[in-house]
Parts: sequence; C-alpha cells; structure tokens
Amino acid sequence: MKKKEFLDELRSKLVGLPQADIDERISFYEEMINDRMDEGKSEEEAVNDIGTVDEVIKQIAKETPLVSLVRHKMKPKRRLRGWEVVLIVLGFPLWFPLLITGFVLIFVGFILMWTGAIVSYAVETSLIAACFMGLLSFFLGYFDGGGITANLPYLGISMMCFGGAIMFGFACYGITKGMAKATRGMFIGIKSWFIRKGDRK
Repeated sequence: MKKKEFLDELRSKLVGLPQADIDERISFYEEMINDRMDEGKSEEEAVNDIGTVDEVIKQIAKETPLVSLVRHKMKPKRRLRGWEVVLIVLGFPLWFPLLITGFVLIFVGFILMWTGAIVSYAVETSLIAACFMGLLSFFLGYFDGGGITANLPYLGISMMCFGGAIMFGFACYGITKGMAKATRGMFIGIKSWFIRKGDRK
C-alpha cells in the first residue's frame, strides 16, 4: 500500500475523533512513514512496518480515553432548532428510561462477565477459611484432651483444603487474567466503534 492510500484510508476511519485530533494523527503517521523512507526503505515497506489501518485504529483506541470519545460524539454539531428542543423535552419520559436501561444492561453484562472470577475467589476464600478452621479444631480438640488420634481427621481436612486453596489459586489467577484481557478488548472495541462511527460529512 502506498503512503497516500494508507493515510486516506486512515483519515476515513478516524471520523469519530475531533478534526484537530485527526489532523494530528495523520501528521504523526505521515512523519513516521517519511522517517522510515529516509532510512532507505521503500514506500510500501515503510507503510507495512506501521501495520494495517485496523491495527493503527486499535492502537489509537487504546490511547484515547472513552470519555473524550463519548463527549465528542454527544457534542451537538449545530445549534438545536426550537422544534427539536420541544421534541427532546416532550420525549424525555420515553428516551431517558431507555438510556438508563441501556447503561444498566451494559453494567449487568460487565458484572456477568466477571461472575466467574468472583465465584472463583469466593471458593478460594472458603478453602482458606476451611483450612484455618480445620487447624483450629485439631488444636482445640487436642488440648481439650481428645488426643491426636481422635482429632487427626481435622488435620487431614485442613491439609486437603490447604492443597485445594493452592491449586485453586492458580485457577483464580488464570480466570482473572482472562477476564481482564476480555474486558480490555471489549473497551478497545467500544472505543474503536466510536472512532469509526463519527458523523461523516
């Protein structure tokens, strides 16, 4: 791909950003391509080094706060007419609950995503608590005159719970890492959508 084709495609896919940000990004990547060409690379090699336009969009999405994207998206592009204001006010009982419902559904979806991690930590906590309770029961039973043999099952249960807690700890770590990666990917996807879906002129 040639530099002009790359920059034109990139510009067409950055429509969700403010114009000043678009110009800044285009200048940045144009300069990056020029630097690589100054080092002796061909135009196509310089563009390939940067990556595809979609990869660049994902990188820009990572660096851009979601709040600023939403603010730019919600900012009116022109002054509202009188009848538009009246429609917004009269439609408030309809659109406001729908907006709240949308936010609640997103929040619930986010919580459901993390349910696996929450449950795994609850199980881990229970295993650790059972380990300490087993040890406590063993020592209390022993010092209360029950002897080692009578209280040995408590010690065995405690050790089993300890081993389970260690093993389950690795599972908790893996689940949390996976959920964090999925959540990050989800937010990058949302931000990429905002960047691509701006108002085309």
